[in-house]
Amino acid sequence: MAAARGRYVADRGLTSRMVVTMFLIGLLYVVLVGSLIAAMSNAWPLIVIAVGGLFVAQFWFSDRIAAFSMGAREVTPEQAPELHGAVDRLCALADVPKPKVAMADSDVPNAFATGRSQRNSMVCATTGLMRRLEPEEVEGVLSHELSHVAHRDVAVMTIASFLGVLAGVLTRVALWGGLSGAGRNDQSGAGIILLVIPLVSILVYILSFLLTRLLSRYRELSADRAGALLTGRPSALASALTKVTGQMARIPTRDLRKAEPFNAFFFAPAFSGETVATLFSSHPPLERRLEQLSRISQQLGRQQ
Repeated sequence: MAAARGRYVADRGLTSRMVVTMFLIGLLYVVLVGSLIAAMSNAWPLIVIAVGGLFVAQFWFSDRIAAFSMGAREVTPEQAPELHGAVDRLCALADVPKPKVAMADSDVPNAFATGRSQRNSMVCATTGLMRRLEPEEVEGVLSHELSHVAHRDVAVMTIASFLGVLAGVLTRVALWGGLSGAGRNDQSGAGIILLVIPLVSILVYILSFLLTRLLSRYRELSADRAGALLTGRPSALASALTKVTGQMARIPTRDLRKAEPFNAFFFAPAFSGETVATLFSSHPPLERRLEQLSRISQQLGRQQ
């Protein structure tokens, strides 16, 4: 993770944050599993198998599940010539392997990247994005998404988000096991299990949520920077950001609510109105992203 692949600029700040996040997520993982084993020592083989199985499933299939859930459909150059053409130009410019190219039939203007590595990565744009943006704006968005793959932060976010899923699932398993044990033997300590496991799981979930949100906000700024420097047109990316964010208010609330669970993957978050979710957004404020792109534009202007 030390450097980005191809000509995307490396980001030491992103690399260090990914390392720290994975280390802290690992500690939380040990605390959660250790608490489960301590409270349910007789069932430790089942806990190990369940945790291992969930981790493998999350790591290997989460990108496909996310792509399927967001309606991504792989398209050929004949089906989407403009989208493939933009990806081809960017991959040649960045000197990176071409990912799978997909399109989602959604009026929500957005794009996302998935994949554990560059070999199995996918870049997807919605029909709403392609319809609303100019070609140079589309390239700015796709350059942003390709930088996520080049910096490998897509894979890190996939692994990091696993802990929150695990905490929720194992809490239900522990509660079910505790209730069953309580019915058979009141002296089994099921009451303690029912108290301790949910509390530990809730704490782990909150901490993992905050860690992934902090990483997610920084990685979006990093992708904006890397994408703008690669194309040399930060103004096009800024224009795309402004258009996409402005158009969200015109999208039906029903469509935005369907998209909200996948905000961490998106180029710009989809919010169905002013909700508490905006306080814990996976993306930095629009103003901060535009300010960074403005500074990059000034720097590039001085270099010419």
